[in-house]
Amino acid sequence: MNMKFQELIKDLKGIKLAIFDLDGVVYLGQTLIPKADEVIQALKDLSIKVVYNSNNSTITRGMYVERLRKFNISCDYSDFYTSASITAQEITAIKKKSKIFVIGENGLREELKALGHDVVIKPSKSQYKEIDFVVVGLDLHFNYANLALAQRCILEGGARFYATNSDTTLPVSDGLMPGAGVMVNAVTTCTGQEPIRIFGKPQPDGINLIVKDISVKPEEAIIFGDRLETDILAGNRAGIKTALVLTGVSNLEMISTLEKDNNADKKLLPNFIFTSLTEIFKHE
Repeated sequence: MNMKFQELIKDLKGIKLAIFDLDGVVYLGQTLIPKADEVIQALKDLSIKVVYNSNNSTITRGMYVERLRKFNISCDYSDFYTSASITAQEITAIKKKSKIFVIGENGLREELKALGHDVVIKPSKSQYKEIDFVVVGLDLHFNYANLALAQRCILEGGARFYATNSDTTLPVSDGLMPGAGVMVNAVTTCTGQEPIRIFGKPQPDGINLIVKDISVKPEEAIIFGDRLETDILAGNRAGIKTALVLTGVSNLEMISTLEKDNNADKKLLPNFIFTSLTEIFKHE
């Protein structure tokens, strides 16, 4: 390590599980945020379980493993809980082996296929009524033709509309790009229907699942995120500790605005604010 990490700051004593968002916290696009790898390893050295909870549904968990290993971060497939994997599990609980039309990328399609669902790529008019669900996530190749198909499956076929997440933006190394919420809003606009359910953050489903899987108490877990309206809100809703890291989307000005607004949802406010991940340790 270039930096000698000491013990956790006093307020984080008793933590057994650290949940990290990825985009804006561990990396920006293809660039590792400085010393994120060292902080993660230091937490593991303290016997703190580290897992990852991302709203980005475009890539598979296996691809996430490859990406983090390239950043010198040791991890396993089971360490990742994505909006795609959570969506696939929840859709399966509603109906097994269903027919689904997806607006999204390979990560979402593969998670659904892995649980036995039939992902229909281009449903014909005769197939509209056979589609059980339209599931919408971040789609880097979003186009008018697929939007029209989603509209027809919902309005003409009666398919139920679900979404992985509603992030309006996606942090990348040189700024922001449109997020999954843009695609979700497009489907809402052309159908006049809101998603029946949105599975990713700020809903607490994923965090509740993680806490249950790792067998820790909520007060023994913390989420490190860069978005007040997703990471922090989801963590507060799940009853775990929340930490905003100022390397992504949200900033101190947003915090100040929320604190001054008496009508604001105070669950958007984090328990901790760190300029960088290194601040969670006392260091030389």
